[in-house]
Amino acid sequence: MYFNDFQIVLQEVPGEVSLCLTISGCPHRCEGCHSPFLWKEGSGQQLTHEIFRGMLYKYYGFATCVVFMGGEWHQAELIENLRCAKDKGYKTCLYTGLEKVDKEILKHLTWIKTGQWITARGGLDSKSTNQKFIEVKTNKILNHLFIKK
Repeated sequence: MYFNDFQIVLQEVPGEVSLCLTISGCPHRCEGCHSPFLWKEGSGQQLTHEIFRGMLYKYYGFATCVVFMGGEWHQAELIENLRCAKDKGYKTCLYTGLEKVDKEILKHLTWIKTGQWITARGGLDSKSTNQKFIEVKTNKILNHLFIKK
């Protein structure tokens, strides 16, 4: 599994300071994708156990969540990283263009954002979006947290 970018983000999971890793090799190729450079498998840096654990250790006590932007196509590695994050006390989230992911991945997630990008429908901050931000434990859709009042 390779990641192209690592950032500390505040908007992807409302109420959480999140470590966000953008995973390369995306097979979905959504029309209008803002990051087509992520389609290339192996671009960026390999996410080794040492690098990932180093991130978790460095930001422990500051960040509360780990967000993977993609990576479900590397199921075993993703699950291993999600387990590691949870073991260190982090909440977990996956942003995917799929409508659903394997139950084995869901077991290790606090939240999941599903649905491909459709330009005309917008993202989670749009009332007409096809995307869903779901609390996995309750299966509750939390899109309202992204809508500006």
